[in-house]
Amino acid sequence: MEIRFKLYSRDYCHLCHDLLAALAAMQDECGLAFAIEVIDVDADSTDPALLEMYDEKVPVLAAVTEDGERELCHYFLDRQAVLAHLQSLHQAHVGHTGLRS
Repeated sequence: MEIRFKLYSRDYCHLCHDLLAALAAMQDECGLAFAIEVIDVDADSTDPALLEMYDEKVPVLAAVTEDGERELCHYFLDRQAVLAHLQSLHQAHVGHTGLRS
């Protein structure tokens, strides 16, 4: 089961750095491996829509699934939203493999 997140961020944003650090700490606490892709909304000039979408909202943490992306939180880490996402991934994985927890 792959766990992927995208963090829409900018280089000089202390809230962005704080959210990333909190997510890394949560990863250590859970003992799970997360893939975290950090996307600098200012640096990605190939997609101006990123800046328009996230300019005033960064940091934005999105869960990445087969169905696309779903925003989990912005400004600060919402631990409950991340835990709910992890639980839904676990349930989908258990249901898919036919295993019971």
